[in-house]
Amino acid sequence: MQPNAARVGMARRGASVFAMLALLATPALAGDRALVDIIGYSESGQYFAFEEFGIQDGSGFAYSSIYVVDLSTDSWVVGTPIREQADDEGVTLAQIRAEAQVQAAADIAGFGIDVPAEFAALIGDGAPGADGQSLRFGAPGYNPGDVTGDYELRLRSFPTTAAAPCADWFSVEPLGYELMIANMGSARLIHRDGALPRSRGCPVTYRLYGVVLPFSAGSISDAVALVSVYPGGFEGPDRRFIAVPLGL
Repeated sequence: MQPNAARVGMARRGASVFAMLALLATPALAGDRALVDIIGYSESGQYFAFEEFGIQDGSGFAYSSIYVVDLSTDSWVVGTPIREQADDEGVTLAQIRAEAQVQAAADIAGFGIDVPAEFAALIGDGAPGADGQSLRFGAPGYNPGDVTGDYELRLRSFPTTAAAPCADWFSVEPLGYELMIANMGSARLIHRDGALPRSRGCPVTYRLYGVVLPFSAGSISDAVALVSVYPGGFEGPDRRFIAVPLGL
């Protein structure tokens, strides 16, 4: 019986070593991948609000940021974004999100942001092979497959300068982005970065995430593109979001 017991013990130790080696061979998770929740539009279509939330890399603290964007000027309204962050891992993401919603309630009500939004097109995080550099969309109709318009967003990134000291922080050259929209054989520039503001950090890449419209819009005149931006973080690139009015 003793030899069998010895062999069992050796097998268990071997399995444990194999499991440890497998863990070491698995790429470490790094950075934090913020999620986005669309709050909605104002009745006039001038104002748009969304929440960006997640668990911060390094600290493991929950955070939530609520943005209110004036689409007519492509700028945050004064006093926003509203940011809440835990200072203890025991504070849950649900608690931090609730706190941010309370803090943002006056702005959401004051700008009349009570029209729901819907995704006209979306590149899911689990979509294999999607490079996030182009996205076709139109305004959804009521019947399955009904779409008004056929537009394509085209995203391109390029080296630029930034207010943040990217070379010192991350030893990288920051990237800006350019967004074009194509329709009926012609293309129009929507946005092209100059020098990046400090709020952008030090981006290493950009991806198209989706296009949202006011509920029952019927057209894309108030469409907003959501662009994922990946600035350097404590453990690797973090995902954040930029809302870009398409001005159609």
